[in-house]
Amino acid sequence: MAELERPQRLQIMLTDEELAAVENWRFEKRMPSRSAAVRELLRRGLAAEGFLIAATGTKSQDFGVLSPTANGDANPAHPKT
Repeated sequence: MAELERPQRLQIMLTDEELAAVENWRFEKRMPSRSAAVRELLRRGLAAEGFLIAATGTKSQDFGVLSPTANGDANPAHPKT
C-alpha cells in the first residue's frame, strides 16, 4: 500500500446544518473534495486575526459553525471583529 501524503486524521462532529454549510461552501468554491474544503477553511481561520483566546471553562459544545450565542456572536470565545 502506498504511503499517504497526509497520514494524520482529524475527526470532528458536525450537525446536519453545519455539514450542509460546509458542503454548500465547497460547491460554491468548486473545491475538489470535502477534505480540501475543510483544509482551506482551516487555513483561512488560522490566518484570521481579531480573535481572543477561549475563556477558562469554555466547552467544545460552545463552539459551533452556525449557531449564534445569546449575545449574537458565532462563538463566545471569538467575538466579531
